[in-house]
Amino acid sequence: MTRNRPPFPRLAVRTLPPPRPDALPLGTVGRRALLTAASSLAALLILPAGLRTGRAETATGSALHPFVDQIAPGVFAHRGEVAVATRENAGDHANMGFIVGREAVAVIDTGGSAKVGAQLHEAVRAVTDRPIRYVINTHMHPDHVLGNAAFEVEGTTFVGHHKIARGLAARAERYLAVYEQDLGPDAFAGTKIVIPSQLIDAPTTLDLGGREIVLTPHPTAHTDNDLTVRDSQTGTVFLGDLVFAEHIPTIDGSILGWMAVLDALAAEPAERVVPGHGPSSMGWPDAARPIRHYLQVITGEIRKMIADNRTLSEATQSVGLSERRAWELFDAYHGRNVSAAFAELEWE
Repeated sequence: MTRNRPPFPRLAVRTLPPPRPDALPLGTVGRRALLTAASSLAALLILPAGLRTGRAETATGSALHPFVDQIAPGVFAHRGEVAVATRENAGDHANMGFIVGREAVAVIDTGGSAKVGAQLHEAVRAVTDRPIRYVINTHMHPDHVLGNAAFEVEGTTFVGHHKIARGLAARAERYLAVYEQDLGPDAFAGTKIVIPSQLIDAPTTLDLGGREIVLTPHPTAHTDNDLTVRDSQTGTVFLGDLVFAEHIPTIDGSILGWMAVLDALAAEPAERVVPGHGPSSMGWPDAARPIRHYLQVITGEIRKMIADNRTLSEATQSVGLSERRAWELFDAYHGRNVSAAFAELEWE
């Protein structure tokens, strides 16, 4: 949750034949244009079947809509701002995306308002007219779920961790009140809580038609309802807020549990991952190292302070300050992270 309150292989290009004696010389601009055209043609040849054609369509690195990047064939991701919720960003400060199968689409997270969700919905429709069968929420925080309303149509199933319904219902009123104030009436218009109805308590495979995605619920980590989504076809994993990049992590679960989940995930191969905040696609397991280091620094320093009979107030003034320059929004969230970790670790 973010709130201000407190590579793919380069496509081969065939070598051009030697110019005819009577041909004009290839200048720099002409050669670049030919190479670009050849690369675009090669990309079109491997574009997944069923995706719409249009401007900037390539297999990776760009998409059919400016709101998303195509990070793997048929896998699209949007990079939210590394920021708090504001009127200017309308709650667009978390990553989200979608996966296109032969028969249907699965959307993963929907942003922090109905307005942002509508932008993602528009991007899906720019790519394919296949039905959106699933909307999957990786956890309950409002920057990931308040766009659900834009996808609330007959035939779409909302999916989440088996604990998300309880947690989201308990915080719904507060989430809506806070985001309405932060976003203002225009950006917030149409936003409401849509609680997932298909709840996952064990690894579950969903079929999009010739394309299977695997949903895995995790023990308490960032929250008590974290869920990851793996596209079996491309090895892409949507991690939700189990991984933050650039944006400082926020603890709403268990710091020890979070490190344990990261260690378990790091042992699982992935071609690329989509973090909850930061770049729309990252290498794995490198993406986990900065956040794992941050959590370990806090844990180690708090344990020492507890052993020395130091207080929570003292801990919030000194623990983890070496990490300040490594993370954006450090001052907004770090103190709360220390408080949450201290409360957990003093009962070890």
